[in-house]
Amino acid sequence: MLQRRDGRTPGGRAAATEPGVLRTLLAGLTRDRLTLVALAFLALVTFVALIGPLLVRTDPNALNLRFALQPPGSEFWLGTDDLGRDQLSRLVSATRVTMVAATEAVLISLVIGLPFGLVAGFLRGRVDAVLSRLNDALMSVPALLLAIAVVAVVGPGLTTSMFAIGIVFSPSIFRIVRGATVAVRSETYVEAAIATGCSPVRIMFVHVLRNTFPPVLVQVSLLFGIAMIAEANLSFLGLGVTPPQASWGSLLRGAFDNFYAAPYLMFAPGLAIALTVLAFSQLGDGLRTVIGDSKETR
Repeated sequence: MLQRRDGRTPGGRAAATEPGVLRTLLAGLTRDRLTLVALAFLALVTFVALIGPLLVRTDPNALNLRFALQPPGSEFWLGTDDLGRDQLSRLVSATRVTMVAATEAVLISLVIGLPFGLVAGFLRGRVDAVLSRLNDALMSVPALLLAIAVVAVVGPGLTTSMFAIGIVFSPSIFRIVRGATVAVRSETYVEAAIATGCSPVRIMFVHVLRNTFPPVLVQVSLLFGIAMIAEANLSFLGLGVTPPQASWGSLLRGAFDNFYAAPYLMFAPGLAIALTVLAFSQLGDGLRTVIGDSKETR
């Protein structure tokens, strides 16, 4: 009897159970200490983004010129900016803004790249040729240049700029999903599903999609780090968040404007960006290693 990788026969009955994809990946990641450290750090950042603003003692946007450019101390742990705003409160508030911005860009890239990659890899032929050429054309567009063009037309704002970044990220998702779909398309369980009369949509999103999940997860973890760098660049140029809202990039801009008077303002947002991007990169490398090891043991 033919059997799919998910442990079910083409007719839908369970033939054998295998550990889920997420369980397999997590089991492999627990054996890598650096990746565990990266996961713990990202969990901390996510925790701060979710409930951190509820824990800070001062309003991140409250102005108090009497305490402008105060160095770090017992009252202001990270100091204050040129308007007397507490930098710790603004850094915590900016964490949520930066994480949401990166999530927006990655989700948009998935919404665009994943379904088109599935269709191109499964149908092949002219559909694949047209979608692949369009994808190649989109890959030639620099992300920041498109974001600046969108902001020039629509107006400044973090959502619009990250939407443009997500569009430019989508070709990388398309290529990975298309390649994985082409490889899975010739598997026996897919051919059996076609022979039993399953619709192409069901085959793509039920039988094929789950096998593209591991490489897509690796790419998503890497794109999160790149999206954070893109957000920092745009906010540094004044094309991201609008004042008084803060992101890590806008905090860097404020620190740059007051570098000689208060160089300490640069350290916290710069270190937050560097460590978070490094953690996402390490997570992607760890996932890639786990996926490679699992393929070798099959």
